[in-house]
Amino acid sequence: MGVFVYLPLVLPLTALPMARLAEHHLHPRSATRLLAAVGTTLALCSTLCLALLVVVGTAQLPGNPLPDGWSDPEVRAALPYEERTGPVAIGVLAVVLVACGGTLLRHVRTRVRATLALPPSAGPGGLAVVPSPDPYAYALPGTRGREGRIVVSTALLDCLDDRERQALVAHERAHLEGGHHRHLLVTQLAARANPFLLPLRTAVAYSTERWADEEAACAVGSRRAVATAVGKAALFSRGAPGPGALAAFATAGPVPRRVAALLDPEPPAGLWPPASAHLGLAALVATVGTAASAVSSLNATVTLVRILHAATPL
Repeated sequence: MGVFVYLPLVLPLTALPMARLAEHHLHPRSATRLLAAVGTTLALCSTLCLALLVVVGTAQLPGNPLPDGWSDPEVRAALPYEERTGPVAIGVLAVVLVACGGTLLRHVRTRVRATLALPPSAGPGGLAVVPSPDPYAYALPGTRGREGRIVVSTALLDCLDDRERQALVAHERAHLEGGHHRHLLVTQLAARANPFLLPLRTAVAYSTERWADEEAACAVGSRRAVATAVGKAALFSRGAPGPGALAAFATAGPVPRRVAALLDPEPPAGLWPPASAHLGLAALVATVGTAASAVSSLNATVTLVRILHAATPL
């Protein structure tokens, strides 16, 4: 395997320039899908290589259940610095699994609490208006046999006029139809698996909001109306306690940047040609880094499997 097994652990750094530039130069729909795919691939590759280090490191521990041949010098020679990196990888992988498990658990708990807190009936289009003095709105993804719901408090509706209410509902409906919760979840898990991917998680959280803003602007036919609704909703919601864990579905994002983007013309939807030379270069670096991570993790996996197969007593 050589040092190639370590490359996927640091190659996520190659995606950071693209994460920043994609927010400004790509259509938010394209940016969300691209960054989520890149982040997921890089996280899977780094976790796989971490697991390979754990296999070699565990084989050195006394009393382990692995075959004795897996601790032979030929196996250890395949991994540089195995005496140090093996035990460290065991602890790191344990932290990654606990962090990802905690993220999944919080996600499930939030959806369950949100579902239980809703009234049994919803209005047209799955809209649920909740009597509350706290201004908030969020999109609750559906489950099997249950459609997604758009939840808005009466306090927030009272703050907006009819056009702005339409923009708000269209924004939350875009979250449901685009499956934005899936993109957010996979990038959260990716950031838990590799901290170098934290900027991608932040970028996707912003681009999903921008994606919903653009869809709402198309639905109501006015970018300015959506910008006004976003600004007023953020202004009145500031400092509001919200419905506990349900705030996870109502992250407003950097409101001034969203409003400024809505006051500009709609960004182009195509990925090619690149909107700027810097974005093209950053995309090339990220592509090379992602491909190198995938090849390195695959090569390390195949090499280790062959070595362990040869070292396993028949």
